[in-house]
Amino acid sequence: MNTIQTWIHAARLRTLPLSVSGILVGASLAKLQGFFDTSLFVLALLTTVSYQILSNFANDYGDGVKGTDNSKRVGPARAFQSGALSKKSLKTGIAINIAIALLFTVALIMTAFSNNFLLIVVFMGLGTVSILAAIFYTVGKNAYGYRGFGDVFVFLFFGGLSVLGACFLFTQTIQWLHFFPAITVGVMSVAVLNLNNMRDVDNDSVSNKKTLPVLYGMGFAKKYHFTLLIIALGSAVCFALVQNISLLFLIAFVPIFFHLKRIASIKNALEFDPELKVVALSTFLFSLLFLGTVFLGL
Repeated sequence: MNTIQTWIHAARLRTLPLSVSGILVGASLAKLQGFFDTSLFVLALLTTVSYQILSNFANDYGDGVKGTDNSKRVGPARAFQSGALSKKSLKTGIAINIAIALLFTVALIMTAFSNNFLLIVVFMGLGTVSILAAIFYTVGKNAYGYRGFGDVFVFLFFGGLSVLGACFLFTQTIQWLHFFPAITVGVMSVAVLNLNNMRDVDNDSVSNKKTLPVLYGMGFAKKYHFTLLIIALGSAVCFALVQNISLLFLIAFVPIFFHLKRIASIKNALEFDPELKVVALSTFLFSLLFLGTVFLGL
């Protein structure tokens, strides 16, 4: 594998559609209020993608250093684990990506709030926290992903900060109704993480990575998974009915229905791996249909 292909593999491009879903929904909420700016939209997408790639590099590094990927890993091989990237190379990649993420963050915030010093400070703080959260999910002795807090952080960053933060960039306001689509994107993102954790439950247990499936068992994890996706659907429908917009986005939940039927019968952890793509792409499809409903009147 050549160097470019190695770094592309480490960036885990399949995770990127999920990461931008919150921005698409947040921009749509802004459009519903009559606010939209193309340059802000593009910068928000670039910033989010840079955070996700940083998180992927850091996750690869953190799990690799701890030896989490060395024993019974079920999913795709990691760059560090497989020897495709050295510890030094991956640390350099993380440092470069931090610089890129900071650059996009500053550009985004200055474009959105050039005349409001307080908002610049607040959002620079949020950007810094996002970068730190991306790194310390698996990196360090107190990595929160190893202590059962991954679900909380994914919900807050993929749902709350991504959707509501993106909308605020355009409108500089937050409406209570916007929490519903934020919840939808947030819990669907958590569902992807939960699938990842169910897939890796044996390996994580051996490595002392305390995810929810490790702490409470597979039976709990499956019930939790069903609950997350039911909440996602209910929140989206509530928003559409109150806002009086099309329910076209329900199409995105059709694959989820069949997905849940498969989840109920899975016995082998290996079978969870393809289901990650189903939920991640369904979340992305939801965001695209939501965007189309608002911008194109579908």
